[in-house]
Amino acid sequence: MSAVPSAPASSTWAPLRRHVFRALWFAQLGSNVGSWMQSVGAQWTVVHQPNAATLTSIVQAASLLPVLFVSLPAGVLADVLDRRRIIAVLTAVMVVITGILAVLSSQDLVTPATLITITLLLGVCQALMSPAWQAIQPELVPREELPSAAALGSLNVNIARAIGPALAGFVLALTGPAVVFGINAVSDLLILVAVLMWRRTATESAGPAEPLVPALRAGIRYVRYAPGVRRILVRASVFVLPASALWGLLPVVAADRLGLGSGGYGVLLGALGLGAVGGAVLMRPMRARFGRNTLLGAATIAYAVGVFAAALLPNAVVVAVLLVLGGAGWLAGLSTLNTTLQLALPAWVRARALAVYLMIFLGGQGVGALIWGLVAAGLGAATTLAVSGVLLVLGAASLFVLPIHARTGELDRTIVTPWPEPEIAVLTGEEETVDPAAGPVLVEVAYHVPAESSAEFLALLTRVGVSRQRTGARRWSAYRDLSVPDRYVEVFEVATWAEHLRQHHERITGEDAGLYREVAGFSVEPPQTRHLLAN
Repeated sequence: MSAVPSAPASSTWAPLRRHVFRALWFAQLGSNVGSWMQSVGAQWTVVHQPNAATLTSIVQAASLLPVLFVSLPAGVLADVLDRRRIIAVLTAVMVVITGILAVLSSQDLVTPATLITITLLLGVCQALMSPAWQAIQPELVPREELPSAAALGSLNVNIARAIGPALAGFVLALTGPAVVFGINAVSDLLILVAVLMWRRTATESAGPAEPLVPALRAGIRYVRYAPGVRRILVRASVFVLPASALWGLLPVVAADRLGLGSGGYGVLLGALGLGAVGGAVLMRPMRARFGRNTLLGAATIAYAVGVFAAALLPNAVVVAVLLVLGGAGWLAGLSTLNTTLQLALPAWVRARALAVYLMIFLGGQGVGALIWGLVAAGLGAATTLAVSGVLLVLGAASLFVLPIHARTGELDRTIVTPWPEPEIAVLTGEEETVDPAAGPVLVEVAYHVPAESSAEFLALLTRVGVSRQRTGARRWSAYRDLSVPDRYVEVFEVATWAEHLRQHHERITGEDAGLYREVAGFSVEPPQTRHLLAN
């Protein structure tokens, strides 16, 4: 595994010096505390029902599974609409839904089916909002502070995890779940107020807003042709699928194996959160000393220790202590994956690619919780957790053969315009205009390359082809001219003229532009470009 530092490390706390980031961060902290209180209240509502292991896992799955179905469309919306407005509207809807749950609970009208349904609705809202929330982070801090911002985001969640469950256990013991649900509704208002106070600077585009369906295709195409991004998604799935067992089964372990009440369960969740807080504080020196793969491997092993403790140890105090280590591992793994992905993405597709990541990470938690709950119904919670711990260890070992690519997250993702404006013939004394919806467009780029450089040129041209497809081309090929042996022609097809103009103005990064200049340098004369439009 690489020992090369992943990125220059800025102060962990630097983003909090920025007013908008600070206001949103503290508002999110209050909301996250309420969300964790809600999670504990919801799971504890069903923990004494028949088939408790299955029901608690279904409750968790209901909050996470919607990300599989709505996250990618939500990412498209976050890339083409005002992200601030998306967050504000969805937060207001969540306040109403949670308020309804609190009222129903106060009247003893909440059945398992009702609870799962409302949890599912809240999960849909959260899944719709998450890509926009993730994508605004680079708008709030400069690039060099993104690792610290990501660590603070994870720290936020885990401070809430340390406070929320314990507070929920206390409130449940004194009152009941209705008060817990009501507190969550009030906490979401903090987000709404902070977002409404933020005066977001509108981003300018060179053309009209991208239509939703083409934007969806463009996002999927980008991920398909971005090897570094794909590897991060693979690593996220390898980590989260076995890791989800602990979150789904911990309430059953607390109640049945350790004999704890709601307060004890809150303490165990608080131990995970406390460990995550410590992990966030240590992330800056660890990033400066170790590479991403080393950090991710160590984080996975640390989390596995917490899983084995919950599965095998009979003493609740010892389990809580080792869950602190597990919480630090969870934070370090999540922060490493999230930061690397944020740094790897250009602005034009950030929300869409992050939506795919959220589909895998949060959806993986939902699917995993459901699967592990069903397995636990047959094998028991302790055995199921032990199996998931073994899978975590194997996942850490797999980093030797499937590591995060070394340069991922360190590439130049600044948007540039390296190409000249497409030439359009003058037919009638006035410049011909092209309908943006016209297409497909076929682009030819001809190079004259000496024979002694052809092998190196073709290898580099293949990388150019990946870049063309990542930024909008739906087909790409390279040909050699049989009549002129040193002439090579690169051909790619774009769906519409508007899509090709977006390639020119909105999608080419500094890394792409450097690649184009490098391949053009092999040609003994400037490459010649032609644009052909289908009739």
